[in-house]
Amino acid sequence: MFPELNHLLNTTPDKAEQGKLTLLCDAKTDGSFLVHHFLSFYLKANCKVCFVALVQSFSHYGIVGQKLGVSLTAARERGQLVFLEALKTSVDIFFQPPVEPHPLQFLREASAGNLQPLFEFVREALKPEDGGEAKWRHPVLLVDDLSVLLSLGVGAVAVLDFIHYCRATVCTELKGNVVALVHDSGDSEDEENDLLLSGLSHQSHLILRAEGLATGFCRDVHGQVRGGGCSLRWQGSGMQAPVKTWRIPLAPL
Repeated sequence: MFPELNHLLNTTPDKAEQGKLTLLCDAKTDGSFLVHHFLSFYLKANCKVCFVALVQSFSHYGIVGQKLGVSLTAARERGQLVFLEALKTSVDIFFQPPVEPHPLQFLREASAGNLQPLFEFVREALKPEDGGEAKWRHPVLLVDDLSVLLSLGVGAVAVLDFIHYCRATVCTELKGNVVALVHDSGDSEDEENDLLLSGLSHQSHLILRAEGLATGFCRDVHGQVRGGGCSLRWQGSGMQAPVKTWRIPLAPL
């Protein structure tokens, strides 16, 4: 984890907030370090985590997790982590058609817009255990990253609908959290990406934006983290915190 980031957000694994949608956005830099941060943060907070990994393999996240003090393998074995490895399971879609609906079923459909099987996977993974005392704290959905869905032909509206239902289920119904990464291509002609970013920004309680330094590469500081647009927004209050820019050392993971 990044202690500096936790300090700026005034949070620790012992007092993690609930019912929040956090949008991670990167522009001209790699914001995946934020994904690794929140994954290790919520595992250390003893939360039930459903990780929809659309970019890297389980081993990749596992190696980085070890450096941050968590074992993804152990977390998955004890039932704390439900990991959807898209790079691996997508092969089943094309060569071994499943009998039951697959979370990535949209890859086989002519119009790649039906994300309901993916939502059902998330809901099943994070549903409360029947009977007895809850084993884990509030549930968390982590997605890395939503921009991949656009590149696979899913429309921005379908992705926004998916996040809306996830937020209603995880944040509102189960009092958990949703964290999702989206790339900002910076292309004004990319209407789908602009629509996705705009829609998610309106839904989000917190936006963390990673940007490359305007002065270029530096050996000690490789980027900056900024509260993008509205760094904190309380739903329904009409209030938002002023935009702030923080520079923190981003050591290689």
